[in-house]
Amino acid sequence: MTYVITDACIDVKDESCIEVCPVDCIHTSDDDRMCFVDPVECIDCAVCESACPVGAIFVDSSVPTEASEFTAINVNWFHDKATTRQRVDAIAEAGGSIT
Repeated sequence: MTYVITDACIDVKDESCIEVCPVDCIHTSDDDRMCFVDPVECIDCAVCESACPVGAIFVDSSVPTEASEFTAINVNWFHDKATTRQRVDAIAEAGGSIT
């Protein structure tokens, strides 16, 4: 099990989750529109979930159906940042709807 950051983080990128994570498994860069959880490093402590001011973080088994793509988006960022950024951009440009 791991935590997943969903579309509510796009263009918010508050980074409160990064500040509270005890294992530094949440990452972002200036080129990103959101934060991402490394599923390998995540220890399932849930501290990030309550720290998120926009409710963008869910345990992977509880990600809302309409945001289910973000489970893969979080994983893919650690393997292919460019493609992941393009997908996040497309979702943001569509007004947050995942198509």
